[in-house]
Amino acid sequence: MDITSDTHSQHISRQFNHELEELKTHLMAMGGMVEKQVQDAVFALLESDSRLAEKVRDNDRQVNDLQLQIDDECTRILARRQPAASDLRLVLAVIRATSDLERIGDEASKIARNALSLSESSNPLRGLVEVRHISEHVRKMLRDSLTAFARFDTELAMQVVREDEYVDSEYGSAMRSLMTFMMEDSRSITSVLSIMWVLRALERVGDHANNLAEHVVYLVKGLDIRHTDPETLDQQAAPKKS
Repeated sequence: MDITSDTHSQHISRQFNHELEELKTHLMAMGGMVEKQVQDAVFALLESDSRLAEKVRDNDRQVNDLQLQIDDECTRILARRQPAASDLRLVLAVIRATSDLERIGDEASKIARNALSLSESSNPLRGLVEVRHISEHVRKMLRDSLTAFARFDTELAMQVVREDEYVDSEYGSAMRSLMTFMMEDSRSITSVLSIMWVLRALERVGDHANNLAEHVVYLVKGLDIRHTDPETLDQQAAPKKS
């Protein structure tokens, strides 16, 4: 049975309703936190803002602490409520989602660390246009996947899944371009390698945003679409017509 945003507000126990709503609220808060981390890390790189990069790096602990808090809430719900059906899917989807969000926070920290090292470079940096473009794309994927989770919107989730292939293509093109430049100018090797690590981190953010979208489909439809042929995804995850 597909679920909607109203499904988890129909329990006899008001306390159970409250616990599930708190779970979703805390997940969205964590999502907003890591989205800001990625945004700030990229801005710090593009603007050579070492202070902001240090802030992103130091704030990673807050993301980790929030993951532990949400995991503890999920554990207590599983132990005390023994949820079934859609309630169980919600708890499991939240556990999976927090893991992906924590890893996005890790990728933001990697970008911040590279931003710190690149801020000391006196030479013009190559690859910043690609960083800006791909970062805008993956941040939109992350934002859309969180919105899809909040609204139980499988159609929006599937848009995110489809976008991941485009990001992978952009990433591959950017890496080939930087490899060529690095071979032509050996003096740029250190800085270009740092930019390549940043691009790799952004590509991983896109992968985790894709995972979040897949969790939405699992939550709403009960379908695990990981490793599924892309040509069959739309048919499986499409909303049922009334």
